[in-house]
Amino acid sequence: QVQLVESGGGLVQAGESLRLSCAASENIFIRSAMGWYRQPPGNQRELIATLPRGSPAVYADSVKGRFEVFKIRDENMMALQMNSLKSDDTAVYYCNQVPPRGPWGQGTQVTVSS
Repeated sequence: QVQLVESGGGLVQAGESLRLSCAASENIFIRSAMGWYRQPPGNQRELIATLPRGSPAVYADSVKGRFEVFKIRDENMMALQMNSLKSDDTAVYYCNQVPPRGPWGQGTQVTVSS
C-alpha cells in the first residue's frame, strides 16, 4: 500500500498563503489521479483539488482561483499552493488517490485566523 505524508500546514492570517506537500512512498502519480482533501472541524472530509493523469487539474468551487495543485517534477510528491486564505479554509488537509484508496496519512493542520 502507498504511504502518504502531508506537511506544510500552520497558523496563518486571512489573506496569506501556504504551500502544502504530499510525499508518496512510490510513484503513484503515473497510474492514478491524485487529490487533496480537507476535513473542517465538525465536518466530513471533502475533495477540493484533483490532479488527473494528463489532464488539467479540477477544483472545488470553494477553492477555485485561489488554490493550485501540481506535481513536483522528478519526485514522488505533489503540492497544493493556497493563496488568499480564508477562515473557512481551516481544516486538516490530506492527500490521496481519487477516488481514495488505502490508508490516509496523518494530515496537516491549516488554521486561518480572521
